[in-house]
Amino acid sequence: MHNVNIAMISAMNTPRALIHWGADRFREAGLVFAHGTDNALDEAACLVMHALQIGYDQPDAVLDEEITGADRLRVVKLLEQRMTSREPAAYLLHEAWFANLPFYVDERVLVPRSPIAELIDAQFMPWIKPGQVSKILDLCTGSGCIGIACAHAFPAATVDLTDLSADALDVARENIRRHHLKNRVGALQSDIFSALHGRVYDIIVANPPYVPAGEMQQLAPEFGHEPSMGLLAGSDGLDVVVHILKHAARHLDKNGILIVEVGHTQEILVAQFPDAPFVWLEFEYGGNGVFMLEAAQLQYCQPLFDQVVLQRTTLANSRGE
Repeated sequence: MHNVNIAMISAMNTPRALIHWGADRFREAGLVFAHGTDNALDEAACLVMHALQIGYDQPDAVLDEEITGADRLRVVKLLEQRMTSREPAAYLLHEAWFANLPFYVDERVLVPRSPIAELIDAQFMPWIKPGQVSKILDLCTGSGCIGIACAHAFPAATVDLTDLSADALDVARENIRRHHLKNRVGALQSDIFSALHGRVYDIIVANPPYVPAGEMQQLAPEFGHEPSMGLLAGSDGLDVVVHILKHAARHLDKNGILIVEVGHTQEILVAQFPDAPFVWLEFEYGGNGVFMLEAAQLQYCQPLFDQVVLQRTTLANSRGE
């Protein structure tokens, strides 16, 4: 194994000792934590507990129970793999948690990590009346985590999951199957709204690509394992978002809302649309860059959105993009 002291490993005979050892090694290796955890200790705990099949609901004392040499070796190999490959833990485990629900993930989709989970837990209140929600759209769905979490939060609603990536939709369908939601959740391939003619929703929620091209090369190696299609969105990060804004109104019920995550591209979006009445949502558990617009606001701003999309299209054509 890579630079591992066998005698030191033999002394680590409890899950807790392995977690702290792994966290120390992760810090020394300069790993980046942005795919479900935000620190070395939590990342190490995630990997150790999964490898030893320790549930998060088990008593803390379990972490101090002695483990076998074979179990210890399996844990160390997994921790070493995280360091040498720089793959996010979710890809190594083929599992990520979102809105307190487990999801299958692999390198065909982004690792779920959106603060939108907090909005789903609150059923998007006070922006929406939960009892009146019957149709939800998860745009740029990836693993399907947002839409499937919405289906759990709104048990009377049907949910459409859409994505341009056929590979991502395969993962989303696997998660639909695992959550036993085939009767209420469907997945279809669509370039934003292109395949949704005539469909109208109470809630449209989207976590689209929003990383500017210039920033892609600056991302940590962990992000390099994710599909660039789920991250890259043109020179300024707005290529997908502006098209969502242009077309969303025709797919929203009159009392519907649009929720979109744009992350750190928030300032660029506001500069592009300084007069748009974006409501920037706040999160108790961290996160930012998520806006909400009501259907009436989208209708009011339609001329502005149309104009900006036309300008961007004309500029792109002139550049031969």
